Formats: sequence, C-alpha cells, structure tokens
Amino acid sequence: MSAAPQANAIARGEPPLTPGAITEPWWVRALLIGIALAFLTLFLFVPLVAVFYEALRKGWDVYVASITEPDAWSAIKLTLLAAAIAVPLNLVFGVAAAWAIAKFEFRGKNVLLTLIDLPFSVSPVISGLIYVLLFGLQGYFGPWLREHDIKILFAVPGIVLATIFVTFPFVARELIPLMQSQGSEEEEAALVLGASGWRTFWHVTLPNIKWGLLYGVILCNARAMGEFGAVSVVSGHIRGETNTIPLQVEILYNEFNITGAFAVASLLAFLAVVTLAVKSVIEWRLHQQHSASEQA
Repeated sequence: MSAAPQANAIARGEPPLTPGAITEPWWVRALLIGIALAFLTLFLFVPLVAVFYEALRKGWDVYVASITEPDAWSAIKLTLLAAAIAVPLNLVFGVAAAWAIAKFEFRGKNVLLTLIDLPFSVSPVISGLIYVLLFGLQGYFGPWLREHDIKILFAVPGIVLATIFVTFPFVARELIPLMQSQGSEEEEAALVLGASGWRTFWHVTLPNIKWGLLYGVILCNARAMGEFGAVSVVSGHIRGETNTIPLQVEILYNEFNITGAFAVASLLAFLAVVTLAVKSVIEWRLHQQHSASEQA
C-alpha cells in the first residue's frame, strides 16, 4: 500500500491497511483473468472470427455477390431506413424525457420512468403482437385502416413502429443519471442572467451531455439494426420488401445458403465491432469529463 492512503487511514483513526486487505495473491488474479479471457475467447472472439471466416470462405467475389443480390440489398436498405427514422425520433424523445425527469419535479414522474423501462421488461415478440392487435385486419384499427387503404402491418410503417418501441429507452436511460448527477445549478444561473430556455439548452445543457448523448445514440442504432423479434412479427417476411438484415439472415440460413447467410450476418458483426470501438472511446471521454468535474 502506498504511503498516502496509509497516512489518510491513520489520520481518520482507522487501523492501517495491509497489502493483503486490498490485493489478492498473484495466482488468484491470474486465475480470474484466465477465466475471463477464456470466456471472452469462447463466446465472443471465436464466434466473431467464425462469422467472417464463413462469409469469406468461398472468396471475395462470392461475398460481394451475396450482399449485393436484390433481396439482400433490399434488406440492407430497409434496415438503414428503419434506423434512420427510429434513432432521431428516439433522440428527441430521450433528451426531452431526461431533461424533464432530471431537472424538474412533477406528478407522474415515477410513472414516466416506468414507461421508459417498459421495452426492457417486455419481450420484443410481445411488443410485435401488440401492434398486430392494434393494426391487424382483426385489430382495433384494422377495419378503419383497410377502408382508407393504409397499410401498417407487413409494410415499412409497422417495421419502423416496432423498431422505435424496442429502442426508445436507450437514449433516455443513458442521459437521466448523467443529467441528475450534473444538477441544475448551471441552467438556473443561465436563466438568472437572462438566457431563454432554448438558449440555455443549446449553450449549457447540450455541451454537458454531448458524450452521454452520443453513447446512447450508438446503442440505440445498434439495437435498431439488429432487432429481430418485434420486426419478425410485424414484417410478414415478404422477400425483397419487408425483410431486414436479421430476417434475411434467417431466411438464407433456413434455405441452406450458408455462405450468403454469413455474408449478410457479417454486416451486423462489423456494425457490432464498430459500435464497441466507438463505445470504448465515448466511455473514456465520459470518464475524463467526470474526473474533470470532480477536480473542479
């Protein structure tokens, strides 16, 4: 143990700490690190390498042909479209909900928190069935939608709605504890100095939460592109029209097109790797920001 912590403990009237009280023997640390690395290798690195190996096993030309054939390309475009709509909407909702919960006191605050956590506790398949109950031909709004020739299920709107539902907690849940820990003193000072609410948000609140906001958006986007359960229920599995990347992988695998399935799956695997890299950078920046605020 270093001298400074030892002296601090003695100054507080606490008994001196021995090195064994805060560190384990080397063989215990080596064993724990070895077990962790073995699990990471078995359940993360090996499957990840296997995906790219199987995708490229028959050559680059076959790989490119697998991800550019019409059905696969349609699935890629639909996945990007669903994410492009769901993520910005969830960003707006997440910031608004976090700002309201962290900065204000109002009746129904706990109810709002519970509703935000709802997609975490409900199976995605169940959420898809809820949309079938609402917008299906025999659902509550089905007859009206049919009369007005509006398609929700088995079409792009249903896929977007399902994606929004399963991803809307991510931004809010990332920002709420961050904004609560920052408090509201800076916003109150800005308002006292004459800044409007909108100006206070752009010049005070947003700079303080930008890294947490980006972190939540990255997680939201990754979940939006990889969602399977809810989208599977509402899509109808129409090839070339309502299949997203995960659904296209399932279809190709069931048809024993193993190379095509792994080629399309490699796109999601690549997204996961990029997400982890960006996530690590943002976590480092958040740690730096937290350390700076503590020193201030």
